[in-house]
Amino acid sequence: MEAIGVSSESQVKKAKTGLEGTGLDLPPNRHGNLKSASSDQNFKEILMEIKTSKTAVINYGASWCRVCSQILPSFCRLSNDFPKLSFIYADIDECPETTLHIRYTPTFQFYRDGERVDEMFGAGEERLHDRLWLHS
Repeated sequence: MEAIGVSSESQVKKAKTGLEGTGLDLPPNRHGNLKSASSDQNFKEILMEIKTSKTAVINYGASWCRVCSQILPSFCRLSNDFPKLSFIYADIDECPETTLHIRYTPTFQFYRDGERVDEMFGAGEERLHDRLWLHS
């Protein structure tokens, strides 16, 4: 009986993070080019990866941000339209140390060869699509 109780408690303690933690019904990623940072350490690892990879876009958002919740499904859908780009979602509450510089949510930052080359504040699927097209 105790083993069942322990199992249930550990499942409750293991909260969902990143894209899963948003609670939104998000479209599946078909190309494996969408990642979610679940902690500061995880986000640092992702940032190291994009220094040696292709062009990347980082969506800085928050689960409590209404505008972030509205644009996130589009961000995930657009990851399927731009398979050559890396898409990263970072929740500012889950990665507090590495996202201290973010003042507005959502913020989209575009990277090429590890260097930030562009930034977009706020939502707008058409605006985001155009920026992605520009950097693809």
